[in-house]
Amino acid sequence: MTQHVFNPTLTLHVDGSGRFMLRRHPRSPVLRPDPLKAWEAVNVFNAAVVQHGGLFHMHYRAQGVDYVSSIGYAVSEDGLHWNKLERPVLAPQEPYEARGVEDPRVTWHEDDQCFYMAYTAFSAHGIMPCLARSHNLISWERLGPVIRGENNKDHVVFPRKIGGRYAMFHRRPPHIWIAYSDDLVNWDSHKIVMSPRPQNLGWDEKRIGAGGVPIETPHGWLVLYHAYDDLHVYRLSAALLDLDDPSRVLSRPRTFLMEPTETWEIRGDVPNVCFSCANPVVTNDQGESEVYVYYGGADRMVGLATCKYDDLMAFVQTSPGDPSWDRD
Repeated sequence: MTQHVFNPTLTLHVDGSGRFMLRRHPRSPVLRPDPLKAWEAVNVFNAAVVQHGGLFHMHYRAQGVDYVSSIGYAVSEDGLHWNKLERPVLAPQEPYEARGVEDPRVTWHEDDQCFYMAYTAFSAHGIMPCLARSHNLISWERLGPVIRGENNKDHVVFPRKIGGRYAMFHRRPPHIWIAYSDDLVNWDSHKIVMSPRPQNLGWDEKRIGAGGVPIETPHGWLVLYHAYDDLHVYRLSAALLDLDDPSRVLSRPRTFLMEPTETWEIRGDVPNVCFSCANPVVTNDQGESEVYVYYGGADRMVGLATCKYDDLMAFVQTSPGDPSWDRD
């Protein structure tokens, strides 16, 4: 079978090349596989990144020659140059993790004053969304699967309680869902937040999923998400959700923020992919707020793309959109 390779010259830009897009950092990719370490010799990708204690902390999905995923840890002073631990901080241990632990998203939770890692467990039992808890970002206490009996992933915990309850995105294909919990184990009140848009421009027609931790702003929850089309090209975009009811979409632009154009984003273990699990807001040397979007390129390496926070808010709030294309 001939493998489709995305042609970036056939982009879906609809209003000229000058429209707002994420900018790849000149040092990107910022994390690469290490052929001298068996557990991360082939791929490192889909990384969570948080700032804490004056440092950047990364948790990344790693694969060796057996293609069983584990989660590694790296630390950085600037978010660009990383020092890795020699061994994973989370590796398959439970039967439901036998084929790998994948795609971490790490949340600092304001109410509980600890970190929660949302990660996907893969085994013969299926694809399960799981949670773990930590106070130091190195040692993790498993809380177990949070949704059972179905293939589910792309989950991420909100950084504070909403209406007195924990809130979490997850994905029942092909939609982004939200659910609530009192104990982080039992989740209910499941509701669709956003859906693919077959009537849109094509890039988000097939399936969508949540990105990194939702960013709380005065105007709503700013969320980044991925989507792919019938050719399985993964792109990134953003939306704005109501602060008190995040299932209510306030704004969802028609267009995307990023698509695979670099060789290492187009060709890799899974071609044509920009997939993000982290979007921390970082203060730069000029005192401006920037959004750092860490993403996996073609399931091979970790890249970084950035934009000014104000520019991203302007994109979400003012870019053309049509509510008839959304679920509501």
